[in-house]
Amino acid sequence: MEFAPPAAVSSFDLSLQGAGIDLAATRHDASATAATPAILFAHGFGQTRRAWSATAAALAGRGHAGLAYDARGHGGSGRNAAGEAYTGQQFTDDLIVLAGELPRPPVLVAASMGGLFGLLAEARWPGLFRAMVLVDITPRWETAGLERILGFMTAFPDGFASLEQAAGSVTAYLPHRQGRKSPGSLRELLREGGDGRWRWHWDPRLVDELARDSDRHQDAIAEATRAVRCPLLLVSGGRSDLVSDRTVADFLELAPHARHVQLADATHMLAGDDNDRFTATVLDYLAELDRTEGTGQPSLAHRAPAPVTGANP
Repeated sequence: MEFAPPAAVSSFDLSLQGAGIDLAATRHDASATAATPAILFAHGFGQTRRAWSATAAALAGRGHAGLAYDARGHGGSGRNAAGEAYTGQQFTDDLIVLAGELPRPPVLVAASMGGLFGLLAEARWPGLFRAMVLVDITPRWETAGLERILGFMTAFPDGFASLEQAAGSVTAYLPHRQGRKSPGSLRELLREGGDGRWRWHWDPRLVDELARDSDRHQDAIAEATRAVRCPLLLVSGGRSDLVSDRTVADFLELAPHARHVQLADATHMLAGDDNDRFTATVLDYLAELDRTEGTGQPSLAHRAPAPVTGANP
């Protein structure tokens, strides 16, 4: 199934203020009157807001206006000043600020890193989100999968001599994908330095300051998850090496009201691997949310009774 958005869908870039930092963002809207974003998209570690472009356009074309942003240290967003380490608290605060500025609680659609900070944000501020869609991320994860991701991110410290060389590295990292990334499609993800070499868009400090020892935060994230009462959907990849049957079972024990859908042929890069099925899954879930809330049934609508403190790494 393909989701070609109608011509009425428009997207425009803007700058937003996070927790003391400028964040690059894109609005996706099918309304001439600029409807309030119903969906807030948060990308994974090392990605940008562009990872959501196809899904966001398809959802907007069906009446779900969206807002996608680059996390701090990624893409077009600001970077921490020299000497200011990146912390999970900062990323969680950014998300709280963005969602809190919207007139109504959005549905958070969040991959990997974005999903973890979404859980922490909702636990700290119950009712921040109408619901959450976690994209191949659970409060506890497989260390081997994380090490593979960080291995790729740190494999080319001196960058690439050309966009073509960068495309080759992506093909080797994602051998299951059909076709090769065109150099032009990677231009958004790399920056050309004064030495003529191309380097990834993220701040390299993120690896050591935020991700390298992130396993030690799993207990805190698990406790935050236990406090989340808003509707939750986990969409996992059947070929993911970060999320496994073990981590899914643990997540469902922590959040027994959550639902789980697995896309059997997808890896951790789920939305990119099978975007049509992923988008269809999100659309089905949004429709179910609307139906449930319209009838007053409680099965998808839960709220935490009080904020959780001390849960942010």
